[in-house]
Amino acid sequence: MIPELRRQFNERYTPERYQRFLNLLDDGCGTHVKFRNCETPCFLPRSLMDRMERAGRDLILQLMTPEYLKRSDETIPAQYNVPNQDARPLFIQVDFGLTESLEPKLVEIQAFPSLYAYQPFLQRCYRDAYDSDQALDPPFEDEFRRAVLGNHDPQNVVLLEIDPQHQKTLPDFLLTEKLLGIKTICITEVEKRGNRLFHDNVPIHRIYNRVIVDELQRKQIQTPFDYRDDLQVEWAGHPNWYFRISKFSLPFLKHPSVPRTRFLSEGIPGDLENWVLKPLYSFAGLGVVIGPTHADLACIANPAEYILQERVNFASLIDTPFGATKAEIRIMYIWLDDLRSVTTIIRMGRGKMMGVDHNRDLEWVGASSAFIV
Repeated sequence: MIPELRRQFNERYTPERYQRFLNLLDDGCGTHVKFRNCETPCFLPRSLMDRMERAGRDLILQLMTPEYLKRSDETIPAQYNVPNQDARPLFIQVDFGLTESLEPKLVEIQAFPSLYAYQPFLQRCYRDAYDSDQALDPPFEDEFRRAVLGNHDPQNVVLLEIDPQHQKTLPDFLLTEKLLGIKTICITEVEKRGNRLFHDNVPIHRIYNRVIVDELQRKQIQTPFDYRDDLQVEWAGHPNWYFRISKFSLPFLKHPSVPRTRFLSEGIPGDLENWVLKPLYSFAGLGVVIGPTHADLACIANPAEYILQERVNFASLIDTPFGATKAEIRIMYIWLDDLRSVTTIIRMGRGKMMGVDHNRDLEWVGASSAFIV
């Protein structure tokens, strides 16, 4: 998006530098990074990033009104309604695509942690592998540490996941362990004693929650504790926010960056080919249908659990040797004393969908990072 920097990078690129980049990733994470990382970072103008950061902040604050929060009570499944919810979400992600005129348009908003340890490391690997002199993002390690640990000793804080050793996000877990000194454990390895949780006989005082309920349900995993229990444990972030600020939120947002969105239960528009069907609580693009048909909708048992979002033509703005490529930009926030954006995730692709799974057989696509100029 900054033509001169784009041209310089493309001219200096070699497969050997890219392999060096991949080796740095694997060596630094201590495991092979299984999802595809793009050959190139993005170079984004500060003015554009500022617009997206402000838009994301505005959208988040719209969802913190008493009226919306009361309405969002219905999003939390009874069996996963966790007591002692905090007053605001700790981690929020806001995803934008860009039109030809560089207008940010909202793709999704989610109050759930993302790759907070991996992204700064990824940016450093791009800079080192390609001998770049671009400035790194301002560090936010202290904020991340405070958000995850709270006031607790790292030995009493765990990163909780489902079968973490086989998750594609394992590199982020391992980097989080190195950074914060906590352990990553599977939810099935937790032991409940009364109203307290333990792992290897060590009490758990705080949980960095990476468990997605949708995956628990799909895999029919029996947890060693009931989410409804009034446990003596803190959550970072609290599981209820995953439901409250989610695709369910999109129809309630009013902002120039938000495409028209409606619940499927409110009726079917006449121009279905211009809409995107999204299940409310799936992750990583599962169940998303671009330009759904009436046959697709007829298969849905509960329309209230789906939304239709106006299809936006995101522009292919990144010039690569394999053709122009789209970029989806995730603004990552941490909300401690103030709501603050701390870093970004870039997903580059040339298919209909931007997730790395949907572009894995292509080149110059995948997960990436941004240098802000």
